[in-house]
Amino acid sequence: MFPHPEDARYWVSGQANIIFQGRLPFHSLYEGTNSFRNSAEYKTSMVGTAYTALRRDRSVRYNTDFIFDVESAAGRGLSQALGLAGFTNLDVVRNPNLGSTPYVARCQIHQVIGLTGQTTSQEANFFALAARVPERRVEFRVGKMTLPDFFDLNSVGSDSHLQFMNWTVDNNGAWDYAADTRGYTVGGMAEYDDRAWSLRYGLFAMPTVANGIDMDWAFSRAHAQNGEFELRKSWIPERKGVTRLLFYANRAHMGTYREAVQAYLTGTDATPNIIAHEHFGALKYGFGYNTEQELTANLRAFGRFGWNEGQHESFAYTEVDQTVEGGADYAGNRWHRPQDKVAIAVVSNAIKRDHQNYLRLGGLGFLLGDGNLNYGRENIVESYYTWHAWKGLFYSIDVQHIDNPGYNRDRGPAWVGAVRTHVDF
Repeated sequence: MFPHPEDARYWVSGQANIIFQGRLPFHSLYEGTNSFRNSAEYKTSMVGTAYTALRRDRSVRYNTDFIFDVESAAGRGLSQALGLAGFTNLDVVRNPNLGSTPYVARCQIHQVIGLTGQTTSQEANFFALAARVPERRVEFRVGKMTLPDFFDLNSVGSDSHLQFMNWTVDNNGAWDYAADTRGYTVGGMAEYDDRAWSLRYGLFAMPTVANGIDMDWAFSRAHAQNGEFELRKSWIPERKGVTRLLFYANRAHMGTYREAVQAYLTGTDATPNIIAHEHFGALKYGFGYNTEQELTANLRAFGRFGWNEGQHESFAYTEVDQTVEGGADYAGNRWHRPQDKVAIAVVSNAIKRDHQNYLRLGGLGFLLGDGNLNYGRENIVESYYTWHAWKGLFYSIDVQHIDNPGYNRDRGPAWVGAVRTHVDF
């Protein structure tokens, strides 16, 4: 809405994102405690963020940024954000009892150490204020942050404010990244950037319980390690392309699906209950592949693949053990609206046999639990059109089709439509 001064030592901006979603009734043989409800329903969510940052001085080679953001999240998701691995609205806070009281979203120190006098330009933003940075450099960040700000980025499929809305389209669903209920954690990361590639690694706090708001500060027993290699290389001459390889390893107070199922089958537990079989220091690990490629001046394609070991409970993000997705967006230059975009993405999510058995016998995850399960992959198609109305004001129409919601062939398919208003100021 208002231009930001170029090369300023400070940053003050904000955003508001309002999503109205509705669901049509769909076929369902039964429902459980954590089911995606089959009746017609509509819900509205709103997220507002105030971004502030201060640059210590105008040094390019040794630059320091201080970042502080305040956020408020209000409204609810369809079915209280339960019943889908690929939920339809990334803005939804999964515990609506937290309310809309503003909270500190990010509080970081960002340090750049240049390894060469040669510089390159970058678009200044609320994570990094310098308009020019050394071509080869090391960057450090420490404080409160959300991992998708820096890992698994994708310019076609990462922005729930202007692009797709589904959890497993905007992020790799099999990446159980460290986060509290609102999506934030505390820790530190280091990144090495060269002309054509980058390497980043971070160590972060894990929640005390699955999808919990409180973090376990005993890093010796609970922590998340994340690493990523990024190669900025295009497979088409004179077009942009990026490939990213991600790995993660979480240690936390987690249980295993097989142990919970065995305790139920032997009569030790009245119902499958993974919480009763959690152990400190349990290890969950996985990896992800992320690619994006500019095909023409207006058309871009992207894809992701994710896998985790699937034996330990889904703990922080969502209940996915394997995911594969692909999609594309197209800019509106041909109809003289260069900031408009139309896009489509397809994602297929899966869980492993022990996870399936746990849900089939009536176990509950922090998202899923129909009371039974006739297993099938959860397949989602999402499409949107984003219309640039004026300066920082955008409107979007979004449609999602979910086949086998919650991996259950006895339910669905479900259709979800949405209207989104987004403003940057």
